[in-house]
Amino acid sequence: MIPFDFQLGTRIVFGPGVIERLGELATELGGRRVIVVSDPGVVAAGHTARGIASLEHSGLTTILFDQVHPNPTTDDVEACHRAARDFRPDLIVGLGGGSSMDCAKGLNFVYTNGGRMQDYWGVGKARRDMLPMIAVPTTAGTGSETQSFALISDAETHVKMACGDRRATCRIALLDPELTRTQPSHVTAVTGIDAVAHAIETFVTKPRNGMSELFSRESWRLLSKHFPHVLEDPDDLEARAAMQLGATFAGVAIENSMLGAAHALANPLTARYGVVHGQAVALMLPHVVRYNAAVCEGRYAELVHLVDSPPSASAEDRPDDQPADQPAGLRLAQWLESTRQRAGLRSGLREFEIPHSALPQLAEEASRQWTATFNPRPVDAESLEQLYEAAW
Repeated sequence: MIPFDFQLGTRIVFGPGVIERLGELATELGGRRVIVVSDPGVVAAGHTARGIASLEHSGLTTILFDQVHPNPTTDDVEACHRAARDFRPDLIVGLGGGSSMDCAKGLNFVYTNGGRMQDYWGVGKARRDMLPMIAVPTTAGTGSETQSFALISDAETHVKMACGDRRATCRIALLDPELTRTQPSHVTAVTGIDAVAHAIETFVTKPRNGMSELFSRESWRLLSKHFPHVLEDPDDLEARAAMQLGATFAGVAIENSMLGAAHALANPLTARYGVVHGQAVALMLPHVVRYNAAVCEGRYAELVHLVDSPPSASAEDRPDDQPADQPAGLRLAQWLESTRQRAGLRSGLREFEIPHSALPQLAEEASRQWTATFNPRPVDAESLEQLYEAAW
């Protein structure tokens, strides 16, 4: 039995249409002046306006910062901070995908504790309490709404910094599956596969424990069943709701068990070559699963048999040299590759014009990623380069 210290610091409010309760919930937290952090795509979809309308209907004063970019940088956080300094908010709402929620958390660090975002790279660097924050995710992917970490890239070095502190935990996660139906198909694909990766990696990491496993299992059950379906029928609200819950549960698992080598490998691809995070994870995860199978076969078998129809490729998709009773790790990797193809995502690094000569540098950078230390099978620059080779 692995010791743990578990506390779910986020209240989860879930259901179709619950965005209409945003003003009510913000008032419960004592909010009077609210900064809403969002992005242009979510604004164009009309979700931000609905959230602001609910806040203003409850008598709250609002300001909108809507210039968050994908994979937010320290520049995004600083721009948001400039808007907040003059407004003086007492509550923050992150309304959008993981980028909006991370930028909102980043704002919370520098607005309440001062300094620069770089000062909070690591864990527990904040010294003062932060403003209450409500997260309203419009994608089903990152699980940022139930994590105390903000992932912010340094605008100069391009290093992705994980800045974590229990004080940064969102007070409320407002999960309205109706908001996820406007996602473009590509966003559904890259965020969905990221959530799947979270469920799989958290189930096998070194710090996993009895509580994190509960959330990893349920996340996997929901995601493995409904992700293929939502790709085929994007308007199915039940499937969308299951995806959103699965992503949120995976976020709880991450908070308590961290992630592994797939994310360590993905981050340099995003930082150096602009590969969308979910796409980068989709490229690397099957190879990491095969690598980890040497020490995780039993745990992967649990995942494979956790759903009514164990994930495996169809007979026509299965290579001749891989029988139907192949090991669970290989079956899981094959399911991931089949799902990646169904999602319309690319399958090799060379498709992004990443030169083969860049692999050693990428591997060195991946070896310095924090998540690499939690992988169940030890990794170093050499083994990570071999994984990049397999993906290239």
